[in-house]
Amino acid sequence: MYKIVKKENLSTNIFSMDVLAPLVAQSAQPGQFVIVIADEKGERVPLTICDYDKEKGTVTIVAQSIGCSTKKMAQFNEGEYFHDFVGPLGQPSEYVNEDINELKKKKVLFVAGGVGTAPVYPQARWFHEKGIDVDVIIGAKTKDLIILEDKMRKVAGNLYIATDDGSYGFKGMIPSLIEDLVVNQGKKYDLIVCIGPMIMMKFVCIMTKKLGIKTIVSMNPIMVDGTGMCGACRITVGDETKFACVDGPEFDGHLVDFDEALRRQAQYKNEEAEKNGEHVCTCHKGGAN
Repeated sequence: MYKIVKKENLSTNIFSMDVLAPLVAQSAQPGQFVIVIADEKGERVPLTICDYDKEKGTVTIVAQSIGCSTKKMAQFNEGEYFHDFVGPLGQPSEYVNEDINELKKKKVLFVAGGVGTAPVYPQARWFHEKGIDVDVIIGAKTKDLIILEDKMRKVAGNLYIATDDGSYGFKGMIPSLIEDLVVNQGKKYDLIVCIGPMIMMKFVCIMTKKLGIKTIVSMNPIMVDGTGMCGACRITVGDETKFACVDGPEFDGHLVDFDEALRRQAQYKNEEAEKNGEHVCTCHKGGAN
């Protein structure tokens, strides 16, 4: 059993929890994830680590209560316990093993879309602790959905905000902001790390490929089991088949087949809707007109 020592509502349907898990906190590195099981009948929920405190033995997770399991998790409060909390899993970000002096020569931009801001934070903090300034973009549909802004400002060299409706910061989609920074403002980046909704990462990669900037993406959104046993997170990277949970979750975004990944991500959509008590239209499957 793993105690929830702190809970905070970050935005509408988005919450963070500090979970007491000393062994996980001790080994955690940027880019890795955990599996959370709310109760003895709960599903396995893979969540990228948002933060970790080795001294306190806590790991911070952020989730959006959108599916059956995350809605159940959202009902837990401080002082209560998760049935299981497994990790760290997956491969750490590739730069963790790079030579620091070589890394200091690079200009890095982190791109965070929506809840993807949570896993971007520990990565930006890692660079900050090494004395390396990185730029960060946080994007969301509207101002009310921007999360972790204050924490991110403390670790980012430059922080840019983008909202689809223009209610805060740059008005427009994240790819447009990247293009503005590079083409109009003359920013130069050697590496972009992008984490967020699958469709956002796809269009960011289309833009960065045009700009000639290497881009790493996190395929956490497609994961289910987290150990490579179910095959639900099987993706195509270049001419190879990879498993997001075992081989990733981070990959070269210019090599990922996003169309295939988007189809795979939607494979349990009807079952999830039915579990949430929502109507599932089956008209396309045939029947009376």
